[in-house]
Amino acid sequence: MIQPAKPDLVTVNIDGKEIAVPKGTNVIEAARLVNVDVPHYCYHPKLAVVGNCRMCLIEMGMPAVDPATKVPIMDPATGKQKINWIPRPQIGCGTNVSPGLHVKTTSPMVKDAREGVMEFLLINHPLDCPICDQAGECKLQEQATGYGRGYSRFIEQKNVKPKRTQLGPRVTLDDERCVLCSRCIRFSRDVAGQDVLGFVDRGSYSTLTCHPDKKLDHNYSLNTVDICPVGALTSTDFRFKMRVWFLKQTNSICTESSAGVNSVVWSREGVIYRITPRRNDEVNETWMPDSGRVLYKQVQSADRLKSGTALDALVAQAAAIFKTSAGAISVVGSGRSSVEEQFVTKKLAAALGAQAHLVKRVGEGDKLLISADRNPNTRGALVTGLISQLPCAELKQLSGEIDSGKVKTVVAINEDLLAAGLTAAQLAKVSVIYLGTHANATSAAAKVVIPTVTVFEKAGTFINQQFRIQKFIQAVPPLSGAHNDLTALATLSAAAGSPVASELGTLWPVIAAEVPALGTMLYKNIPETGLLLDSTPWAGLPFAEGETLHFKPAAPAAAVTA
Repeated sequence: MIQPAKPDLVTVNIDGKEIAVPKGTNVIEAARLVNVDVPHYCYHPKLAVVGNCRMCLIEMGMPAVDPATKVPIMDPATGKQKINWIPRPQIGCGTNVSPGLHVKTTSPMVKDAREGVMEFLLINHPLDCPICDQAGECKLQEQATGYGRGYSRFIEQKNVKPKRTQLGPRVTLDDERCVLCSRCIRFSRDVAGQDVLGFVDRGSYSTLTCHPDKKLDHNYSLNTVDICPVGALTSTDFRFKMRVWFLKQTNSICTESSAGVNSVVWSREGVIYRITPRRNDEVNETWMPDSGRVLYKQVQSADRLKSGTALDALVAQAAAIFKTSAGAISVVGSGRSSVEEQFVTKKLAAALGAQAHLVKRVGEGDKLLISADRNPNTRGALVTGLISQLPCAELKQLSGEIDSGKVKTVVAINEDLLAAGLTAAQLAKVSVIYLGTHANATSAAAKVVIPTVTVFEKAGTFINQQFRIQKFIQAVPPLSGAHNDLTALATLSAAAGSPVASELGTLWPVIAAEVPALGTMLYKNIPETGLLLDSTPWAGLPFAEGETLHFKPAAPAAAVTA
């Protein structure tokens, strides 16, 4: 028997199952809680309800009461309160739960209504599933199988609509597949704040298009592809590249900024084909910027660093430089390094008796999912103690120490020191040991270059602008000739006299023991949505954003114990 509903819950009955759900819950969402699928196209949990597609038709009823006395009317056959069923099907998306609501999702009337809607949706839809990019994740394909009649009565000529229409630089429209759900229109208008899409003409001639003199070119345009339930909107970059059922999905975190957008990396046989957003209501809801989706191309870019020299040999060269410049070494860490790498970087700096610096990387935030702080892990450097204060725009202190001769060796971790404010003349005065993924002016001037891997080729954690720690998983094997950052840093630290674990599983107990903010968790126990840390020690620091987040953080989560 169901427990009495709490004050903020209401009890509803869905297909004979009673469930207590929060007030205001949409019927579609309530049905999901009892594993009942209500098919839909236009409904999306993060968009306004419009009731366009009519696919979510259900039967609804309320407990019967006497209009005059309000006394419940009982059914003599069952001994229970009679249910007054609405004689016609209703749309589930346009209905929120109310106390005593009864819903039927599998009745003959519902089945017949859904089959009728599906039949109309397929009247002008092309039979091009074998070549459609949406095949394998198409809601029309799935629901035609699950809720369609299984045969067609249509004998007329289909109305052919435009194909391969470029709505913008990244989105291609095959309009003949469109089911007029308007998800893309509502997203661009209500979430991205760019009202650029709309329907023209009427009936079966209705067509999706851009408003006059406008294009779908905002930095969130590919979210319309994600939420398109059919194959009408496609990614120009991914179009005809690979079937989705061949691809492996790996959870990751976007490194474009400190927003910490949750993402999914789609790969096959070591090659990444696309990146899509992953739902996290406390961080990015279900969205991500277009600019973050192309970062996977850095894996196979022509300027990737790689070496045929073994890591031990490269570390031996670096160790020799450490000995000749003892007491005159500086370490430049990175806000793009993971929490684990920053922790080991701190160990390396302590072993060398060196001061650790961090490069500040800023840009213009969009008040959505790109923050002004373009480092994904500035907070991680503070939490781990790699730095004690926010980084400056340029490495002015290091610049002065090089000019004065106080610093003779610089260990640079995935940072171009020239871009960070040093000059070529200053780099020429010191011995540079560079760990990084791509060639730049610093790697060209370095005495020792240790090629490392991208975020897609390793695992770890970042702490975003909410002080939420989130983990990312290795999606593809490392490039041949490149070394895992954590392994390289741990080997350097050992060469400097401070051995430290180089595997996540063995390193995290050490991190938990030494970093108070992370003392109650292990990497393997961090949930997919992350954990919100106590940011009190860093409250009031002037972080780069200085802006209000569009997506508000939730209350701190309970700690995950080892």
